[in-house]
Amino acid sequence: MNYKMMGRFMGNILLVEALFMLPAGIISLCYGEVNTMWSFLASAAITLAVSLILRLLCKGAPSAFYAKEGLVCVGLSWIAMSLFGCLPFWLSKEIPLFIDAFFEIVSGFTTTGSSILLEVESLSKGALFWRSFSHWLGGMGVLVFLLAFTSEKGSGFTMHLLRAESPGPNVGKLVPKMRSTATILYLIYIALTVINIIFLLCGGMHLFEAVCHAFGTAGTGGFGIKNDSLAGYSPYLQNVTTVFMLLFGINFNCYYLLLLRQFKNVFKDEELRLYVGIVMASILAIAVNIHGLYDSWRETVRHSAFQVASIITTTGYATADFDLWPSFSKAVLMCLMVVGACAGSTGGGLKVARMMLLFKSLRRNIRKTLNPKKVQVVRNNANVVSELVVENANAYLAAYVIILFASFVLISLDGFSVATNFTAVLACFNNIGPGLEAVGPTCNFAGFSVLSKLVLCLDMLLGRLEIFPILVLFSRSTWKR
Repeated sequence: MNYKMMGRFMGNILLVEALFMLPAGIISLCYGEVNTMWSFLASAAITLAVSLILRLLCKGAPSAFYAKEGLVCVGLSWIAMSLFGCLPFWLSKEIPLFIDAFFEIVSGFTTTGSSILLEVESLSKGALFWRSFSHWLGGMGVLVFLLAFTSEKGSGFTMHLLRAESPGPNVGKLVPKMRSTATILYLIYIALTVINIIFLLCGGMHLFEAVCHAFGTAGTGGFGIKNDSLAGYSPYLQNVTTVFMLLFGINFNCYYLLLLRQFKNVFKDEELRLYVGIVMASILAIAVNIHGLYDSWRETVRHSAFQVASIITTTGYATADFDLWPSFSKAVLMCLMVVGACAGSTGGGLKVARMMLLFKSLRRNIRKTLNPKKVQVVRNNANVVSELVVENANAYLAAYVIILFASFVLISLDGFSVATNFTAVLACFNNIGPGLEAVGPTCNFAGFSVLSKLVLCLDMLLGRLEIFPILVLFSRSTWKR
């Protein structure tokens, strides 16, 4: 285990985080929020000091960097980012309890959007910006940013880190160099975010609100700056957000192919077609089920489309209290919580690609049972999927189910209803945000105990990092030399 290399890398991560705190401090200064400004400056100074200490202690580290180090680095870096990222909330006393501040920033970085805040609008502008900015940073990944815009080198460095942080059953290169791939992904991410901001500004949204909402949409996070999320905004702004939530739920490789004008390859992509099919079918099913709750079909379809887009992309914004919808509509939304967005997007959940792979693997096994001597393979987009990828998908599902039910049992100690506990775990593990009943779109997670909040924080990190980078931290073999 190359501890010095890992320490130097974590020092670099904390250095980047310290720099990212400064815009929130500047915004606080512009709005005359002196106390908040100093809390951000103090947090940045503490983070920077720890970063410099790590870099100094780990100077001259050997460059060898392998898969085990990559997984451990990703897991520890996200925990460290959350511990230091919550300092502005805690030091400013806007979130007095450290565990609540930690829960809030973990929810931000993991693009979950679950909150312990009873009154969001009482926060300072700087704190609101930092919450939303944490979504944007976590959406594509801070480590991916470091790979794209720094010159860190090492044996297998970029591939191991990008594979450990990027969502999906299989991570590959867009171009021969992995660093160039990270750069392309981030440039596409930035471009889509800017276009989203422009469309929101065209709808009359103020610049600060447009930036915060675009950050939440791009990262598929869902932290709002209003207590009613997006319910108070115009139908135009809600429709724009619906479209961009769905766009950020698409595999970013598709956008790269569009830039290369490989339109046929995009339209033939099996995951994309299934994703669109699930979205359209869900919108139609829910719209038919709730049409009596609204005055017109246009309003019904708008709310149905918004919530389907919000849940399947694991964004978590809301325009209506879907906890009041009929059971069938809530059941559809719960299924979408598990499915999630496309692999290679900023969305959470199991991912459409992984679900498709699991179903194809199941079909293959049934056929092998009927014809044992016949060679059966799993294909995706006419290409044979390696057995290692199929095995990893099966292992992921097993770990997913075990963690889901273990978390459900643990937080049930708090005495909330079964629906509240189960959807709270689903919402955090799949990085969605709201659940049902006591954690519905008009409620929050403040009522849970410290133990339950820690469990849910762990779930958020496990869900965002695809489980294994966090699980390896608890394995004794990880730390053996």
